[in-house]
Amino acid sequence: MYAIVDIAGQQYKVQKDQKIFVHRLEGEEGSKIDFDKILLIEDDGKIQVGNPVIANTVVRATILSHLRGDTVKVFKKKRRKGYQKLNGHRQYFSQVIINSIGEGKAETAPKKKAEQPKSAKPKTEPKVTIAKAETKIEEVKAVKAVKEVKAVKAEKAVPKAKKETAEKKPEKPAAASKAKKTPAAKKAADTVKAKKPAKKKE
Repeated sequence: MYAIVDIAGQQYKVQKDQKIFVHRLEGEEGSKIDFDKILLIEDDGKIQVGNPVIANTVVRATILSHLRGDTVKVFKKKRRKGYQKLNGHRQYFSQVIINSIGEGKAETAPKKKAEQPKSAKPKTEPKVTIAKAETKIEEVKAVKAVKEVKAVKAEKAVPKAKKETAEKKPEKPAAASKAKKTPAAKKAADTVKAKKPAKKKE
């Protein structure tokens, strides 16, 4: 009889009284642990497959020891850059012995609720009353009204003469009219007038 079990994210083929190494598990040495993620069970040629897990079946085991694996060297290098680095890694493992494979439910220790210290008082958010909110709204409205009154007074203080002058701005004369006629230009204009023939009277 054997079973395929998911332990700490990895699948293992286990049998009774078999010792295996798995990733570090929570629990002290000698403590018992149950695995309920059973994917397949084979018993005297009868195969039972889970969908994805077989219900009401448990693999019971005992933690024998906690240890570390062999050193794995990790070497990094970038050519032509003068960079190279050598690191070592040792994975944490737990040695487990399988006690039984059969029906049952996994036993889980009840989780303890975190107790709050007596001195700690629950934080209470400050309550905003309706009366305070109304007073704040009224204050904002009063400030806006004062600003509007000041703006109106400032407009009235400006004299009317300044407004009229600002409204009626003298139009800029054309560039041609601005140019003053030089004495040479005046002579040329006179000669042109003289050359024009007088109109004959009928």
